[in-house]
Amino acid sequence: MATSLIVKPLSPAIGAEVGGVDLAKPPDEATFSAIHAAWMRHLVLLFRDQKLDDPGLERFSARFGALDRKPLYTDEVVDTTTSDYVCVISNVKIDDKPIGDLGDGESVWHTDMSYNEFPPLGAALHALEVPPGGGETGFTNMYLAYETLPPVLKRQVETLQCKHDATRNSAGGIRRGMSATSDPRTSPGAVHPMVRTHPVTGRNALYLGRRHNAYIVGLSLEESEALLNEIWAHATQPQFSWHHSWRVGDVLMWDNSCVMHRRNAFDPAARRVMHRTQIKGDKPVFQPLTAANLTVRA
Repeated sequence: MATSLIVKPLSPAIGAEVGGVDLAKPPDEATFSAIHAAWMRHLVLLFRDQKLDDPGLERFSARFGALDRKPLYTDEVVDTTTSDYVCVISNVKIDDKPIGDLGDGESVWHTDMSYNEFPPLGAALHALEVPPGGGETGFTNMYLAYETLPPVLKRQVETLQCKHDATRNSAGGIRRGMSATSDPRTSPGAVHPMVRTHPVTGRNALYLGRRHNAYIVGLSLEESEALLNEIWAHATQPQFSWHHSWRVGDVLMWDNSCVMHRRNAFDPAARRVMHRTQIKGDKPVFQPLTAANLTVRA
């Protein structure tokens, strides 16, 4: 079955479209191995024209590892799913209550749930309703962002750790049970190395989480802000990224260990409904490259 797969790169930096597979039918081992290898190589995979219910999305995602429970919504969201693992990303409201998070505005560059001690390894996002324009999702290759850093800056970030703020989501909303803070040094959130080693490929990538309320441990607030601005300006250059225009039935998977993503705003009068699963990951660690860990194990 794996021989029917067609893997077509979508940009020089990141992403590939995978054809010849129906995700509603559990893939055999050869097909799954080919999908996994393509994921490790291209970091983001696009599957077109998929028809999945939530159990099907969970079943496919769980082939890559145990699923994470969905993150906390903002206070006003009314959960319309019966799943502990499927998160709704939507601007749709029922009786003036949103059925999902992130609305219709811009969602800034971020790594999913990096504020946790064990952030997700990856995620799958299934498009159920899409607006006629806008709402594109961008992905950026953090391997390339790290590998192209100026040598002095590269050596510097390898020794640093960053605290990842837990109070707000990527659209700026306050998460349920959290309070706004003006000092990133005191906000809740996990501390991770600024460069992390991928648990499968052994490659190193910048690991930034999100810009808002980030703080580099051990620096003054002014020093932290200046260095973070420099690193973020480098990491978000267009040559590292690719943006996807959605169609109903699309499923996108991305590797949360080495990819950041963002979303363009769209017309508030248009409907957008996405269902997402997330795969459990390990605690980020940094291992300097040696001859022993240069081999890609995917």
